[in-house]
Amino acid sequence: MSYSLSLPIPSAIDSVDHYMRAVKAFPLLSAEEEYDLATRLQRDNDLEAAKGLILSHLRLVVSIARGYAGYGLPQADLIQEGNIGLMKAVRRFNPERGVRLVSFAVHWIKAEINEFVLRNWRLVKVATTKSQRKLFFNLRSMKQHSGSLHPDEIAEIARELKVKPEDVIEMESRMGGHDIALESHGEDDGEESWSPIAYLEDHRPEPSQFLADQQIEERQTTGLEKALASLDDRSRHIVETRWLQEDGGATLHELAAKYGVSAERIRQIEQKALQKMKGIVASQL
Repeated sequence: MSYSLSLPIPSAIDSVDHYMRAVKAFPLLSAEEEYDLATRLQRDNDLEAAKGLILSHLRLVVSIARGYAGYGLPQADLIQEGNIGLMKAVRRFNPERGVRLVSFAVHWIKAEINEFVLRNWRLVKVATTKSQRKLFFNLRSMKQHSGSLHPDEIAEIARELKVKPEDVIEMESRMGGHDIALESHGEDDGEESWSPIAYLEDHRPEPSQFLADQQIEERQTTGLEKALASLDDRSRHIVETRWLQEDGGATLHELAAKYGVSAERIRQIEQKALQKMKGIVASQL
């Protein structure tokens, strides 16, 4: 399979219908073709290979973005954010892990779209903690009816999401307020008009995502702690602050100010530490 850099990457801004037709024109990759492109990208920083991986997975972004239609945000914006997640996944994808890109990319695509929804939806202020975010993205799909939750239902949801029953009650109250546009806004972006009253997203993980998460966790959990323990205090703090924080982590400039060095020096320390950790984690596989 060969993609030329002269091929235009379609944009969802002008017409979502046209965009969907365009992305379906890009053929899917076989496992061998995907491995070849990913290897070229990782080994040679081959941008043409990266483009081939991205183009062949744009339809995955569209499929995932459609699941967020109930939040009343423009479909084009959701797709664009999902594409950012896809590009991040392509850059981080390791073909030697034995997992297909379609499984690995699901997490990154959803993460970008989730952040976009939280930044832009009317109730963004009600989902600022980890437990609130769980409820924000799952409560509507877990409710079996449009009325208020019964005590038993509240307790069941709290157990399943590992949050407090009081958090469930509070989120239901906030999401049931007047800030939610239950009816369609009447906007026409070329897609069917869905509103929260007509569409509830199914947040259950796809089998491919579950399998990928399970494989990654089994292969890396043991090695990660050992790899972190092998670093000096400064390197370990930089890695943990940059990559292991739920809030997105610190920037190079923030860490540079803390340690009194340049951002480039922080980047060098980070890269050296990650390279060392990669070798240790690989030895555990």
